[in-house]
Amino acid sequence: MELKLNEVTKKYGQKVALDKFSYTFGNGIYGILGANGAGKSTMMNLITDNVKRDGGEILYNGTDVLKMGDEFRAILGYMPQQQGLYESMTAQTFLAYMARLKRIPGRNIKAEIERVLELTNLKDVIHHKIYSFSGGMKQRVLLAQAMLGDPKVLILDEPTAGLDPKERVRLRNYIYDLSQDRIVLLATHIVSDIEAIAGDIILMKEGRLMLSGSPHELIESLPKDKKPLLGYFTLEDVYLHYLGEDANE
Repeated sequence: MELKLNEVTKKYGQKVALDKFSYTFGNGIYGILGANGAGKSTMMNLITDNVKRDGGEILYNGTDVLKMGDEFRAILGYMPQQQGLYESMTAQTFLAYMARLKRIPGRNIKAEIERVLELTNLKDVIHHKIYSFSGGMKQRVLLAQAMLGDPKVLILDEPTAGLDPKERVRLRNYIYDLSQDRIVLLATHIVSDIEAIAGDIILMKEGRLMLSGSPHELIESLPKDKKPLLGYFTLEDVYLHYLGEDANE
């Protein structure tokens, strides 16, 4: 299984949001790190075809995803950054609505809803209205809808934004448990969310790929004369050096 971006470009007027971005994804979790405006969400929206690219290719197992159409959407799960939930609905009603949008056969919807609620530990609140949920529970509902249909490519855009530390860790663990035998792209600017679970990290700045590798490889790439604040380097040091304050020195 392979998802390949080949010189993908997106412009908004004179602003280049993604600049000839190339990368090949296989099975596993990929943490995509960058400040707001780095191009993370643009890349996600191009993969999901929510916006049209201005150049380049996005290929799934060698075929452009635009040519695949519904065939690609059937194996794609997307958890957006914004909580665009129908909060007057119950969790069950919302997921049933999303299942129909995903064209899951009616005879399979009930079992599929039970499956994703089990995965996200929400079975006990299946008949509760979403407005009564905590921020973390709402995010788990969004994760549950992304998992409908058992997608092979899972796109998560800032999944832990606005959550307290305890709920962030809980959601991060759910994501890790769901990552087997699929491609998971997790875009964030919260370094700790991906340091423990991502096999590969992609650093983005101003729409371009700056650096990529495992957390260990990125930490090893830091200058040897740089002194760690904690006595040892972390991915936070990598972020600050390449994308943060140190990058402007």
